[in-house]
Amino acid sequence: MMPTQNAIRPITGRFVLIAVGSFFLVVIGVNVVMMRLAISTLPGTEVESTYGASLAYQKEIEAAHEQDARGWKVDAHVERQPDGAATLIVQAKDASGRSLTGLALSGHLARPTDRRADQALSVVESGGGIYRGAAHGVAPGQWDLVIEADADGKRLFLSHNRIVLN
Repeated sequence: MMPTQNAIRPITGRFVLIAVGSFFLVVIGVNVVMMRLAISTLPGTEVESTYGASLAYQKEIEAAHEQDARGWKVDAHVERQPDGAATLIVQAKDASGRSLTGLALSGHLARPTDRRADQALSVVESGGGIYRGAAHGVAPGQWDLVIEADADGKRLFLSHNRIVLN
């Protein structure tokens, strides 16, 4: 038997240069792809001016105290159909249990993770303090239901509720 001789190639400068260059090209390539994906899926800014938002905060606190003092009871139910249509039914009563009529009620479904998917609900009063709304193309999953009631140009009620639609 003849002894076999393994041909061990020495590590040269050229090999090290190609290996290190390839490593950094892969890392830079992955970073570029991830950066492009992150930028293309960014929904945008939450508020235009943080200073303006901070000034409005005290007014929001006062409006919440006024809303709480009214003692209104507002029950809302949202149901999603398999075709993506969602129906909203809101029943509003004052502190003494009388139905609230004549309110300009508005609502929308807001995606917690992506504002681009928000859906406005067209809400109309159907009588007896019951308001109905609808939206189309509502995907299943988590949503924030935002209900706002105005009268004489002043907001009297605001509600944010996290819901899950199937």
